[in-house]
Amino acid sequence: MAKRKPETSESELEVLKDLWEGGPSTIREVHVRLARRKKSWAYTTVQTLMQRLEAKGYLASRKVGIARCYTASVSQDELIKTRLRDIAERVCDGSPAPLLLSLVEDNAFSAEEIESFRELLDRIAPNDEGTRPKRKKR
Repeated sequence: MAKRKPETSESELEVLKDLWEGGPSTIREVHVRLARRKKSWAYTTVQTLMQRLEAKGYLASRKVGIARCYTASVSQDELIKTRLRDIAERVCDGSPAPLLLSLVEDNAFSAEEIESFRELLDRIAPNDEGTRPKRKKR
């Protein structure tokens, strides 16, 4: 079983979201974008958050001139899947069904989203032999 990455703080998650949206960036670039979003963190705070995320395995960096360019090493989709699996393990004895049912019942979805759900269910539903088709990697 793969080793789990440590949890992220809310502040670290803000930085990670910025990198998902903005792509590979220096600390200064992330700092500027976060400031535009009313995150009034000092440059050194953003630097510390990015260094922590790299140490935890969520970011990778490379030297570009005198600066470091950081890239998210985990996608938003991967983080969502990991977090939901963890919640299912801790709260639902490993079963994702109660978690999924609760999410669906408590939210409103567009017609397009509902159609996507139907397509997904058709893809993963057991076939006539009672076995599920292999999941496609996205």
